[in-house]
Amino acid sequence: MDLIDLRSDTVTRPTPEMRRAMAEAEVGDDVFGDDPTVNALQERAAELLGKEAALFVASGAMGNLVAQLAHLGRGQETIAGSESHLIDDEAAGHAVVVGTSIRALRERPDGTLDLDEIVGAFRDPLDVHEPITGLVALENTNGHSMGQPLTAEYTRQVARIAHDRGVPLHVDGARLWNAAIALGVTPGDLAGPADSVMCCLSKGLACPVGSIVAGSRDFVWRARRARKLVGGGMRQVGIVAAAGLVALRDGDAGMITRLADDHANARRLAEGLAALPGVVSPGGIAQPAAGPLDPARVRTNFVIFGIQRDRAAVLDDLKARGILLNAYPHGTIRAVTHYGITAADIDRVIAAVAAALRAAPAIHDVDAPTATSPTSTRSRD
Repeated sequence: MDLIDLRSDTVTRPTPEMRRAMAEAEVGDDVFGDDPTVNALQERAAELLGKEAALFVASGAMGNLVAQLAHLGRGQETIAGSESHLIDDEAAGHAVVVGTSIRALRERPDGTLDLDEIVGAFRDPLDVHEPITGLVALENTNGHSMGQPLTAEYTRQVARIAHDRGVPLHVDGARLWNAAIALGVTPGDLAGPADSVMCCLSKGLACPVGSIVAGSRDFVWRARRARKLVGGGMRQVGIVAAAGLVALRDGDAGMITRLADDHANARRLAEGLAALPGVVSPGGIAQPAAGPLDPARVRTNFVIFGIQRDRAAVLDDLKARGILLNAYPHGTIRAVTHYGITAADIDRVIAAVAAALRAAPAIHDVDAPTATSPTSTRSRD
């Protein structure tokens, strides 16, 4: 039985064309800046994101880390969403490596932060008791709101607040490509207002490794130094950068436009799950109202849902049926569609979930998971 793995879009495999490109890649020493394939990828990414320059890094977490190192001084503070990847899923790198604090604001159901709360979160630079605000960070798409895309207009509003106070805006755009497809705009439209942006290649774009950090030339130079500091200087890395060049091609030759297929499969999955007895709203910012799962909340490739059954039993049953889903915070389950998943796979998942729910012990007197439900497992991506 073929395995259907919906734990994350990081489980993708490179396309045959990517494998050929990697095998044939022209390489050099990237620490010296003379790997032609890496240089071509960085130029292409900067072009797509509307920035002066870009830097290839090993991972999204590294991209966010070097961006913080490039923007912040020790003891400064970042304003960010309370359930953002930057806070919850990067091993406290902001504190351990960058030496900074974070002022966490609760995200709203659409994945945004309240603009007035952002304004109010800025510290008084004349008060010796307070840290100095040095950065505002957004996550697009916003994971815990069920992958909601943030619009260019909203990002411009946040950038204006930050810039009026002399502070840069960083966008953790691990799935910025998904946001662009969902909103019908270009990646450059979404990245334009930000001073820096990180975008993953190894999620929905199916590359085996790597992310991009982009911004001004001065910012990218500081980020390059930071990458070296954290051990991210790589040598003949054009072998993996070649896959990124394939992914970032225009139209059907690349991997960005096909993300619409993932979004359609996610909506198909949500519609099927919503019809099953025992599937409920995930609660929290993913779907604030109690009751049935709302498929209209699925705008990109995330489906987060609650169940009125023993979660561990359901996940174990699904694994035995060749279906892998991810235990997610607040007692929920997450499924992420990606390259290699078909509509037929989705139908098989829906049928398997229905069978697993029928077999699992019921949890009585539970309407839906809530934001205060215990978290047994966190997703890392």
